Amino acid sequence: MMEPAVSLAVCALLFLLWVRVKGLEFVLIHQRWVFVCLFLLPLSLIFDIYYYVRAWVVFKLSSAPRLHEQRVRDIQKQVREWKEQGSKTFMCTGRPGWLTVSLRVGKYKKTHKNIMINLMDILEVDTKKQIVRVEPLVTMGQVTALLTSIGWTLPVLPELDDLTVGGLIMGTGIESSSHKYGLFQHICTAYELVLADGSFVRCTPSENSDLFYAVPWSCGTLGFLVAAEIRIIPAKKYVKLRFEPVQGLEAICAKFTHESQRQENHFVEGLLYSLDEAVIMTGVMTDEVEPTKLNSIGNYYKPWFFKHVENYLKTNREGLEYIPLRHYYHRHTRSIFWELQDIIPFGNNPIFRYLFGWMVPPKISLLKLTQGETLRKLYEQHHVVQDMLVPMKCLQQALHTFQNDIHVYPIWLCPFILPSQPGLVHPKGNEAELYIDIGAYGEPRVKHFEARSCMRQLEKFVRSVHGFQMLYADCYMNREEFWEMFDGSLYHKLREKLGCQDAFPEVYDKICCFPRSTLSERNPSRNPTLTAHHHLPPGFREQPSGMERMWDLESDKPDPVPRLELISCVTLGESLNPSEPGSLHQLKGIVIATCRLLSSELSTGHIEGAG
Repeated sequence: MMEPAVSLAVCALLFLLWVRVKGLEFVLIHQRWVFVCLFLLPLSLIFDIYYYVRAWVVFKLSSAPRLHEQRVRDIQKQVREWKEQGSKTFMCTGRPGWLTVSLRVGKYKKTHKNIMINLMDILEVDTKKQIVRVEPLVTMGQVTALLTSIGWTLPVLPELDDLTVGGLIMGTGIESSSHKYGLFQHICTAYELVLADGSFVRCTPSENSDLFYAVPWSCGTLGFLVAAEIRIIPAKKYVKLRFEPVQGLEAICAKFTHESQRQENHFVEGLLYSLDEAVIMTGVMTDEVEPTKLNSIGNYYKPWFFKHVENYLKTNREGLEYIPLRHYYHRHTRSIFWELQDIIPFGNNPIFRYLFGWMVPPKISLLKLTQGETLRKLYEQHHVVQDMLVPMKCLQQALHTFQNDIHVYPIWLCPFILPSQPGLVHPKGNEAELYIDIGAYGEPRVKHFEARSCMRQLEKFVRSVHGFQMLYADCYMNREEFWEMFDGSLYHKLREKLGCQDAFPEVYDKICCFPRSTLSERNPSRNPTLTAHHHLPPGFREQPSGMERMWDLESDKPDPVPRLELISCVTLGESLNPSEPGSLHQLKGIVIATCRLLSSELSTGHIEGAG
């Protein structure tokens, strides 16, 4: 009986000695799988068990609806206390950045007023109205576990278990059914928010409609989401899924477009394994099954889904399978699409799957928490996680651009219909248009890959075809380019109307690669690296070019305006009360700006100004 314990103790001691010799950072970077397998997988399992049991108990006791109103009042109280204390900093949710399903970790939470939002329960399922009412931290795993057990489902149910309703609304969400139903925001029927003044508001397409359409993609910069109502539809037990390998880029684009336009397909998805090789999958929900073709792909010992699909390409054969509905919804969860192969290289090995697959995957939040600064920087420079949304008619051109700029495979292809509605994201015309989500996750294989320049090239292309970048990913655009991509007219109107400008940072400042690390003050005039044209000292307006910041000196003269590049900017003193009109341009102190002249109209090499 003692021998196994002794062996385990010896192994643990040897491991600790190895870590001692090599250093913890070396192990986390070069042998990350060791740390993940020994620590993160068991810890992830414990987390999952705890949250599953908690959700089950809360739902059975029906305690969530009773507690919800009290929790909302507590959020309102926190916001009002922030106002009473002088509104000195921006507000944000108190949820730690490492808990989000994104590689990005915004440091602004360290300096903003953290509003604690403990809302993680399903409140009500109304099968007569076909609505489920949920709190913002409810995950897709919770939703599918409950709804499929009672014969219902969401029309659009994004893949990963840990994605939250709040993240899918304030950011966005998509699934292989989106060619019928649109993005996640398009199946929502109502939002409940606490605004910057602490008031509570409910918005629908007919009630407070401006706010209803402005909330999606706003990243929590219009208010705190406290509940949402989402459509539900009857579910069936299985998905009848067809696999069709396609060769040649033109054939791939033609086939994918055709299947995306067929409304009888409940699900349409493509996996592109090279520029000329793909497997296109189409599915319908059904209660009938051919036992010999049943494939419970979600079982822990099964191959990773993307590897299973690749077999159809390698053997050049079509296939038909029946997959349990919940297994289909979370088909990419166990391998985190295909990201886990870089973390646990042998994770799809049959021996590993049978012995340890029941603990997979490690939680993305724990991977972020333990990655360390060095590994985070390596990921930023040598790893791509991007979803670009482009019109379907531009698919072939887009895939060539992805190949040239980043060269990451597999690539995920998911079609969606984009309605012509107000808000940050809508088609160029007045009618709904078919778009496609092109998802690239992995290590780029282009020579001399440089994250900033390569991603800016890709972002430029997406803007040129009136496409959009998902905001969970690294964004390298400057402010002008960002608002060229997104329609900010309704968003900015509501920020001013609801008093958000002094309560929440602008969405660009939360998601852009550069501001997110240093965003620290409610008044951006204190930080020149974040200054927008409406926050600059009088006499300057921003004219971004590339990633540089350029300013034109305003002049009433008809002559051409001299162009200046800001070299440095120092603020001495404090700003006036920002609640006073125009106070963002009035300073109790001095702003010293050093600029380099970029035109030949003035003879001085630089200008130093104080105001």
